[in-house]
Amino acid sequence: MQKVSVATCAATLLPILLLLCTTTTVHAHNITKILAKHPEFSTFNHYLTATRLAAEINRRQTITVCVVDNAGMADLLSKHLSIYSIKNVLSLHVFVDYFGAKKLHQITDGTATTATMYQATGSAPGTAGFVNITDLPHGKVGFGAQDNGGVLDSFFVKSVEEIPYNISIIQISKTLSSPEAEAPVAPPSLNLTTILNKQGCKSFGDLLASSGALQTFEDNLDGGLTVFCPPDDVLSQFMPRYKNLSKADQQSLGLFHGFPVYNSMQMLKANNGLMNTLATDGAKKFDLTIQNDGEDVTLKTKVVTATISGTIMDEEPLAVYKIDKVLLPRELFKSAPESDAPAPAPKSSKSKTKKKSGSKEAPAPSDEEDAYAPDDDVADQTASDNGAVGLDGGRLGPVVLSVFVAVTLSFLRV
Repeated sequence: MQKVSVATCAATLLPILLLLCTTTTVHAHNITKILAKHPEFSTFNHYLTATRLAAEINRRQTITVCVVDNAGMADLLSKHLSIYSIKNVLSLHVFVDYFGAKKLHQITDGTATTATMYQATGSAPGTAGFVNITDLPHGKVGFGAQDNGGVLDSFFVKSVEEIPYNISIIQISKTLSSPEAEAPVAPPSLNLTTILNKQGCKSFGDLLASSGALQTFEDNLDGGLTVFCPPDDVLSQFMPRYKNLSKADQQSLGLFHGFPVYNSMQMLKANNGLMNTLATDGAKKFDLTIQNDGEDVTLKTKVVTATISGTIMDEEPLAVYKIDKVLLPRELFKSAPESDAPAPAPKSSKSKTKKKSGSKEAPAPSDEEDAYAPDDDVADQTASDNGAVGLDGGRLGPVVLSVFVAVTLSFLRV
């Protein structure tokens, strides 16, 4: 049989290798993680999360983010804009096209107009969501919002990170000025009872209303509020104990399930330690401890440890989370032992058989070990931070290369 040359093998298999390597990863960027490596952009990064723009950026496959340093963000924050106006301003800094450093200096005819996320979301009136980019003499590139009278008030500083042609992150000298983006925005209407009723927490909403705690929750909505909601099936198992509480204690228990500040999931993961609740009042501590347990966030009192099992709403100024147990404050319930007893050793198969045939039943859990049924509704799981689909290039590359070499050698042996 005629031998096949190495060149012929390579010419046949190399295109397949390149095709596999270039199609294995799609949309693999995470703006929050990228900017976390650059502390000079920490304020910009924080507001991308607070305004939920980070998630929108991560969902897009061709995008340019114009970041400003902490000093530049301080100038923007000195205008005391609402979080909704800040979102509009920052969305003006996100182009729905790819502009790397090289492309910025090779703009056709020296100038271009690009749409931004502010325009793409429909929030911008008219063409206010477009930005002019101009390649200037001496290597400068200027940027200006369309509704800013044609003024180029910010300039290219450097490329921060580029993943062609997926995402380009460039630094500009200051935030883009736009009267329309900075205009006051009416906050969305928030009705806590309606939100709870639609998400399987109607019983908890009724509990807040009947105990008189609901008014305190609503009074804190504008300034920021975090709510921890035991779902209906969890709360129903606790109701016999709840009915034994006095009216004042019922109200305190309800208030114990709220923080008087907004906390995104990212904030909760970063803020391990004691937190005051809406029930905190002078000598009445009513505090609890936030702790991370791997990817889980737990809320720990002296009586019980609950885990956040899902997110109902997370948009400043309101965050509402489902939890798998009712939070029991030590001020109202007997404290659990300081240290948990060691777990019993696994039983052998013989002892299991014996237990099945025996007449004694396992002891009922104590008050401190009350187990509330976990929420059966599986919370929407956030996609991988990197947004990668299938095997990533780092793992697949060596595999494909090995196959390429093996097949080539097999051809040579023929």
